Amino acid sequence: MKSSIKLKLFTAISCLTLLYVLLSWFLNDQFLVKYYYLNKESTLKEYFHEINENYDGEPFDILLDLEKIERTEGLNITILDSSMYIKYISSLKEEEFFHEPFKKPGGSDYAFIPDISILKDAQNSTQPVIVKSTDRRLNSDFINLVGQLNNGDYLYLNTPVVAIEESAAIANKFSLITGFFIMVIGVLIVFFFTDRFTKPILRLNEIAQAMVKLDFGKKYPVRTYDEIGELGSSINSLSTQLEKSINELRQANEKLMEDIERERKIDDMRKEFISNVSHELKTPIALIQGYAEGLKVNVNESEEDKDFYCNVIIDESAKMNKLVKQLLELSQIDAGYTRLEKTDFDLNELVEFVLRKNILLIKEKNIQLTQKIQDKFTVNADIDRIEQIIVNYLVNAINHADQCKEIKVKLEKTGQKARVSVFNSGTPIPEEALDKIWTSFYKVDKARTRSYGGTGLGLSIVRATQEQHGNAYGVQNVENGVEFWFEVDLAE
Repeated sequence: MKSSIKLKLFTAISCLTLLYVLLSWFLNDQFLVKYYYLNKESTLKEYFHEINENYDGEPFDILLDLEKIERTEGLNITILDSSMYIKYISSLKEEEFFHEPFKKPGGSDYAFIPDISILKDAQNSTQPVIVKSTDRRLNSDFINLVGQLNNGDYLYLNTPVVAIEESAAIANKFSLITGFFIMVIGVLIVFFFTDRFTKPILRLNEIAQAMVKLDFGKKYPVRTYDEIGELGSSINSLSTQLEKSINELRQANEKLMEDIERERKIDDMRKEFISNVSHELKTPIALIQGYAEGLKVNVNESEEDKDFYCNVIIDESAKMNKLVKQLLELSQIDAGYTRLEKTDFDLNELVEFVLRKNILLIKEKNIQLTQKIQDKFTVNADIDRIEQIIVNYLVNAINHADQCKEIKVKLEKTGQKARVSVFNSGTPIPEEALDKIWTSFYKVDKARTRSYGGTGLGLSIVRATQEQHGNAYGVQNVENGVEFWFEVDLAE
């Protein structure tokens, strides 16, 4: 079973409190009486010196002082002259003190007569003598002090021991009672103290456990400037630094993963690119090789067949040349070798120029062309690249227009950009292919693309050019067809 620091503190301080109470009781029981004896002896000596200083041989002169000492300290006082006649004794009444004759010690008319043996001890000593005696008749013990005063008289002080022992017993009993209450109060104080002391430690432990789980949101509220407060500040600082370091590691790890993923994609794209190029070149090379061999061995039966063979070879060579040029162009744009030569130009005129250049092809296919231009736009971009995008969109629309034979070219303003949109009636592009058509060599309908000589690189060139310009581009399926669009920066 785990032992908490709160329990350890509570047990330790409670045991110390109990030990203090028991030790206090033991010391009182064993040494209080002895201490009282020593204290009483010291008190007797002090009063001896006090009386010695004030006494001039006449007890009547210091009667008030003597009575005060007798009543406050419970002492019996006897003064004898050098011949051992009693001059004052506490047991006499005041009228007796003034009128009764004194007798030598040993008479029977007095309530208390000092012990002659004790007086003899005082005669043989220059200092007060303290001895203990027992009154067999009263069955009581006494502490006695006898000493010679400055004028030659003798002073006898006597106090019963029973008062000391009773006081010690009462003190011991009271010590036990107070000890019990001290113990109870002490336990309560210790309980609240340990609870208050351990709460910050438990809080710090909770924060540390959260840090182990990489949760750095919890902080210790520093309210004191003691060791716990300093530890809390250190934990907070450590938490902040760890959070910062781990975030940096996470970012570095994410960047590394992105780099690895990008490298993997580049590798996949490279493999796919090689496969696509090989596939695109395979057919024209095979056709050129076949028809060239036919011409070599004169398999053609007429001049018309010979011309057909030559036309096929020329056509396939043109397709290969177009493919290679587009590959080189796309590669240069992606690699950043092609720099944009931005100028301000009239976008409306550029669109009109591209449409006029392709008007014969549009009429040949009986396509209905509609233009929707809101305003005149002056834009800032590489005019050759923008022309190529418009051409790619327009040729793509001409080749994919369905039996409705409809193309719409729209020019409008969107925010701080000019947007060119090219719509063609036809079959919508599948949703899963909308993002893929911008990839090199991707073809939704490969057979149809082959029929009009498409390479699958036109939209890839659009993507690369727009990314180089830092502008948006896209495609969307609309009612009765498909719409491609791109944006150009307006000139300042």
